[in-house]
Amino acid sequence: MQLRYRYRIYPSDDQRQALAQAFGNARVVYNDAVRARQDAHAAGEKFPTGTVLQKRLITDAKHSEERGWLGQCSNIVLQQAIRDCDTAYRNFFDSLKGKRAGRRVGAPRFKSRKDNRQAIRLHTGGFSIRPNGKLRLARIGDVKVAWSRDLPSAPSSVTVVKTADERYFASFVVEVGDETLPAAVDEAGQDVELGLDLGLSAFAVDQHGRVLDNPRFLRRAERKLKRAQRELSRKQRGSNNRAKARRRLARQHTKVTDTRSDWLHKATTSIVRENQTIVLEDLAVSGLARTRLAKSVHDASWGTFRRLLSEKAARYGRELVVIDRWLPTSRTCSSCGRIDGPKSLDVRTWECPCGAVHDRDTNAARNILAAGRAERQNDCGPDVRPHTGADGDETGSSGTPRGAAAPHAA
Repeated sequence: MQLRYRYRIYPSDDQRQALAQAFGNARVVYNDAVRARQDAHAAGEKFPTGTVLQKRLITDAKHSEERGWLGQCSNIVLQQAIRDCDTAYRNFFDSLKGKRAGRRVGAPRFKSRKDNRQAIRLHTGGFSIRPNGKLRLARIGDVKVAWSRDLPSAPSSVTVVKTADERYFASFVVEVGDETLPAAVDEAGQDVELGLDLGLSAFAVDQHGRVLDNPRFLRRAERKLKRAQRELSRKQRGSNNRAKARRRLARQHTKVTDTRSDWLHKATTSIVRENQTIVLEDLAVSGLARTRLAKSVHDASWGTFRRLLSEKAARYGRELVVIDRWLPTSRTCSSCGRIDGPKSLDVRTWECPCGAVHDRDTNAARNILAAGRAERQNDCGPDVRPHTGADGDETGSSGTPRGAAAPHAA
């Protein structure tokens, strides 16, 4: 399995200047490659291959008056820019043909010099780790690295990134071995299973009623962000004061992002280590992000939470099960299986005619876990999912029709 290990780097002033030139050169070559393929498409010609583009846009361009300054940059960086363009077009065409899973990928676009994030990539011939711990980059020099942990193996490539708040990072691609953890079992020797109901009032609730609080990092930082945004809007465009205000705003946003990322990694690692099977509901995050709950949904980062769980479950030998979003988990009694009527989000507890009194989130988590167990049994056989009364035309758990934004938002 390949993973990325990222470290903070501290280039000197001269190295920052060289990196800025490398970022710009790679961007120009990438844009030239996109333009060459657009021109070929408009003329009805076959797309030029990466080898042809490397000769035309790098080798020949270095001897021209217009692009002669490309010779001041490492050739590896420029070649990788064309490979990145090839990959972007390959993903685009695979997405059109249905060969690529996930959402449809758009056609490659031109990169802007005003983009907040700048990056270059080098393979093994363009970088090395020195005995003194510094990172040698071709045509850049030896850069100081803050080694927060050891690399598990020799890296195959490195991506140097400059962020919006003008920090620099080196992201290494390394190969890791088998990291499967011992099976998580209870006292009876049974696999430990966890059903999670994600929401906004509480980030997650499991089948035992244990609550994972929603930290709301963006909401807590809104006051500082608004103040920094006001200061930026009052500065004259193109001035040094505006540039300083932009960096202050970027630092505030980065603080929110880094804090949220740290919390998500710690939470998902703890969940994966302690449970053998994790069951989630397939929430319509993109739909919820277009409602009045958009800011809270983005702040919760359910999509990132699920992605991290999926990656870490595969890495450590755990199983992640995602059930259908249209199962009425909040309206089904986990004791008798009866489906009650639609419930607005302000209804947190309800009583079933069988006499059971349910907490909305805990009951939903129990139903999610039960559906996940049925889903695992159904992997290689007939449909054994217990009847819940929901079918293709049923409403969601909060009474929302199919195709609307939210089946279950809290």
